[in-house]
Amino acid sequence: MSFKPHGKHLIAGNWVATDQTFSNEPTEGSKFNFSIGHGELINEACQAAEDAFWSYGYSALEERASFLNIIADEIEVRADAITQIATLETGLPKARLEGERGRTVGQLRLFAAHILKGEFLDRRHDVALTDRKPLPRPDIRLIQRPIGPVAVFGASNFPLAFSTAGGDTASALAAGCPVVVKGHEAHPGTAEIVAEAIHAAIKKCGLHAGVFSLLHGGTLDVGQTLVQHPLIKAIGFTGSLHGGRALYDLCVTRPEPIPFFGELGSVNPMFILPNAIAKHGAEIAKGWAESLTLGAGQFCTNPGVAVLIEGSEADAFIQTTVETLESIPAQVMLTHAIAKAYREGQQRLANTAGVDEVFTSNCELRNASPYLFVTTGKVWLENKTLEQEVFGPLGLVVIVKDMDELMQVAKSLEGQITCTLHLDQADHHVANQLLPVLERKAGRVLANSFPTGVEVCDAMVHGGPYPASTNFGATSVGTLAIRRFMRPVCYQNIAEDLLPVDLR
Repeated sequence: MSFKPHGKHLIAGNWVATDQTFSNEPTEGSKFNFSIGHGELINEACQAAEDAFWSYGYSALEERASFLNIIADEIEVRADAITQIATLETGLPKARLEGERGRTVGQLRLFAAHILKGEFLDRRHDVALTDRKPLPRPDIRLIQRPIGPVAVFGASNFPLAFSTAGGDTASALAAGCPVVVKGHEAHPGTAEIVAEAIHAAIKKCGLHAGVFSLLHGGTLDVGQTLVQHPLIKAIGFTGSLHGGRALYDLCVTRPEPIPFFGELGSVNPMFILPNAIAKHGAEIAKGWAESLTLGAGQFCTNPGVAVLIEGSEADAFIQTTVETLESIPAQVMLTHAIAKAYREGQQRLANTAGVDEVFTSNCELRNASPYLFVTTGKVWLENKTLEQEVFGPLGLVVIVKDMDELMQVAKSLEGQITCTLHLDQADHHVANQLLPVLERKAGRVLANSFPTGVEVCDAMVHGGPYPASTNFGATSVGTLAIRRFMRPVCYQNIAEDLLPVDLR
């Protein structure tokens, strides 16, 4: 299937064009123009989502599960065309995008299976105790209910798995919430073809057309207006700390504040303990360099910081990392703006006192090559800017004097998506002291592996304390993600035939 974008918004079942346009940034070939959103379209999409909620929010779990599976089917029908346009827009290799498409389809099917089990409803029932003294107890039941229309922001670095039909959309639709997606300007053609798949599924299932809408951006006003619309009840966002915090602030200052589930990235530090580096230092260094540069380092789980104790093993670790980085070629970044921000982040570190550049490269235009810097635990503890994420294949080694300083570095961390321990059996006594610190800092703690690559499953947590995410009790990956878009409702002395069907 070939695909040529038409550049329109999908608003409540209709493809709509606007006079003002922006263009995508393909790595080769012709650009395509896409309509810029505006307030009237946003209002139309949100009103349609609210209208759809009165049927979709009360639909049977079987109907919702079938809808999710049919979206997955329609994405697979368009598989080749999706890969084609996504490769041109993002510069990501075909194999990576095919894998991401598989993950996207898998997420949809996972949530379909999950809601059929019914466990996510957290149903509870305290039966009436009419003879209880001194006062009887009423009949009380509880169930999780969908909250209403949800707005989802597409992510720059995951054009499929975290965008139009990604995890936020899948979990919201599974919960019973209509979705309005604000597509990312980095891959609007990809957003459009995936929206066509969802649109086709809506028609096949006979659902209200307002269940899903796609708005292209083009200006900052589109996102800002969307999060402030009174009919939107929650936001799903994956992106930068700066952009996410600005939208979060708008959400909490609305007349009706709403939750902003923002995944904002982190440096994902690794702590390499003494016996591990002594026995496996070269292996860990090679693995780190490969993880650091995977996908041009454009992952929110990119392990950007390695913390280790000074000594000959640390020197050898750095040398092996440099040797591995030397063999890794330049890679195309997602956009020119991201490549520019990467170069600026590299320059910031290069100009920081007490930070040494031990591997340098030359990044031009939209390409990125790896960099490696080294600093001390003392400098790290005195300079909080070192913990600012550089989005790309850049690593920072923090050399500490001893285990006490390593613990200080761990305790100084801001919230992270992941923290990793590299350890040997003989390091367990140290790890027992370190783990309580790391679990306070991160949503996922790993041992002897690398955080790039997030398994989509029931037990996964993708999020963490701020600034990794704006809601430490939530995850954007895994079946627990559905809870972001539901709220508990208690029913007291309500007759059986009046209760929600799933609670009877």
